[in-house]
Amino acid sequence: MPITEVSKIWMNGELVDWADAQVHLLTHALHYGSGVFEGIRAYDTAKGTHVFRLGDHIDRLLRSAKIYMMEVSYSRDDLVGATKEVIRVNGLDSCYIRPIVYRGYGEMGLFPLHAPVDVAIAVWPWGTYLGDEGIEHGIRAKISSFRRFGPNSMPPAAKATGQYINSSLAKVEAVKAGYEEAILLDDQGNLSEGSGENLFVVRNGVVSTPPAASDVLEGITADTVYHICRHEDIPLERRVMVRSDLYVADEAFLTGTAAEIVPLREVDDRVIGEPGPITKNIQETFYSIIKGENDKFAEFLDWI
Repeated sequence: MPITEVSKIWMNGELVDWADAQVHLLTHALHYGSGVFEGIRAYDTAKGTHVFRLGDHIDRLLRSAKIYMMEVSYSRDDLVGATKEVIRVNGLDSCYIRPIVYRGYGEMGLFPLHAPVDVAIAVWPWGTYLGDEGIEHGIRAKISSFRRFGPNSMPPAAKATGQYINSSLAKVEAVKAGYEEAILLDDQGNLSEGSGENLFVVRNGVVSTPPAASDVLEGITADTVYHICRHEDIPLERRVMVRSDLYVADEAFLTGTAAEIVPLREVDDRVIGEPGPITKNIQETFYSIIKGENDKFAEFLDWI
């Protein structure tokens, strides 16, 4: 999706002009994928603008950096404050937010620990990742021929830049085959996740999602679904599943910051159907939260 330019980007503690937010050709992360990042959203509501679960996203960013032994010179509070600052200075009521921690210019080679660690936060207006039609009626997905990498190849718990080559290959394959999204299996052949989303399957009134052991990234929106299910008394379990669990699902959906909550209408040409009652209930509750209309989840909203 194209990027809409705004005025400023936060880089290493300073606000710089959008056009000047550049890195050197020999930046380590450009050559080796040695960066970690987050995708976050700010929403415009009748009460003002909030960033959804900002602290939780920054916590995951710092955990990802720890996994890759990247020492971040800014605290959690620094990064929370910088995020709000760059939203305010750009005059945005709603936006997508991309914090990134990456190994910068000064070292080359596979031993990265002497490279400088840079931090930046960019914001820009960005619509729904898989489209409003997909949110309302569901999308078509394909089980990818590319497997999700296992924990002894790369750490799935980290949201790292280089790791997303795996997701990109799966996404391109699916789109070129006429589908909107890819579903990846883990290295054991079990259901894992979408190219950039967590996966949920509904059958006989129970919501199931693959566990961390199935090579999934533990999602912030997925965690919100766990909270919603508890609040709505919807049974939820984390369990290992195979592709046929999707084929015979009563309902299925994907979750992610960019995608929000998107039903699966069809997988590998097996029809699941229009969004069912449990998916709709979870969607409606989620959108009431991000619109600032659900006080039971008020702690998720970090107001600008």
